[in-house]
Amino acid sequence: MAAEGSSGSTGAGAGRWLPPHSPSGLVLQTVEMHTGGEPLRIIPRLEAAEEAAVVGGLSLLALRREVAATQDHVRRALMHEPRGHGGMYGAVVVRGAAAGAHLAALFLHGAGYSAMCGHAVMALGRFALDYGLVAEPSCPETAVHLRCPCGPVTAFVPWDGHRSGNPVRFHSVPAFAVTTDLAIDVPGYGRVVVDIGYGGTFYAFLSAEQLGLDVCSSKTRDLVSAASAVTEAVRKQFKLHHPESEDLAFLYGTILTDGKDAFSEEPTTNICVFADEQVDRSPTGSGVTARIALQYHKGLIQLNQTRTFRSSTTGSLFTGKAVKATKLGDYNTVVVEVSGEAFYIGTTTFTVEEEDPLKHGFFFK
Repeated sequence: MAAEGSSGSTGAGAGRWLPPHSPSGLVLQTVEMHTGGEPLRIIPRLEAAEEAAVVGGLSLLALRREVAATQDHVRRALMHEPRGHGGMYGAVVVRGAAAGAHLAALFLHGAGYSAMCGHAVMALGRFALDYGLVAEPSCPETAVHLRCPCGPVTAFVPWDGHRSGNPVRFHSVPAFAVTTDLAIDVPGYGRVVVDIGYGGTFYAFLSAEQLGLDVCSSKTRDLVSAASAVTEAVRKQFKLHHPESEDLAFLYGTILTDGKDAFSEEPTTNICVFADEQVDRSPTGSGVTARIALQYHKGLIQLNQTRTFRSSTTGSLFTGKAVKATKLGDYNTVVVEVSGEAFYIGTTTFTVEEEDPLKHGFFFK
């Protein structure tokens, strides 16, 4: 972005706050944050999404389909290079779909759209307070109610009367174990045993050791290749079902762990590879949710026992604990509390020149 026209500037560019751009082209303002190193590019308002939510009266899952069908150029422009990068993540705030919550959100990544994102929920909790989406925040902590495609989620955000703070925690949608000790044949790696859990989206879990790797010391490229192979194998060999919506019945990715599932005060390390070989820089909020649900299901942890999870990429930490046993359809479920730290890193205005052949971005691996 060229911020020409700053105080004291002279010449043809004086007074210009935006670079030359197409009058009919996109001008997109964003708030930039990260949680545990994982970026979040927040789009505070997307007119087409607001109109579809209000005029069309769409559910959030239906709105996700509509935005994917009609506004995917926005996702590509902001997630892909040159404005984004291979690890970029985003969220569109949709006030018109809030339906009694403080905000609704659609989650964006390099390959498409997610149903849930824990690191985004923590960042959006702070954003909601600092940008006035909550009318009367309360000290020392404010509950921020969000609607996500997977369902309602509540973030609990420190508030000192002037600004939000850390750590932020959230309570998940009901999380559950889908299956445990499932044998899967992975081309190039042989037969492995995985667990599948749901924490707002579905993940396969296994120790990196099963793939001949170490989650703490192996090259990230090797971990990504192995995790992606597992994801593809599970998709082909196991059919997922969600008790509320088949729109949610997809395997989002694979999380490789250090195998330390039994309760311990020491951190357990993992790496999440999701979508099209995208690597989460944080410990993964929805992944922590699903992993806690699996550990609870196996009797490895009890309610309100807190575990610490470390990202193998950045070393950042989240904590998680099961706080309430519930039911969802035929599943025994738990509500999981995940806590971490989200930080602002800036604001940006992105523009488009219509004649730019790469105006909507490009993506390569």
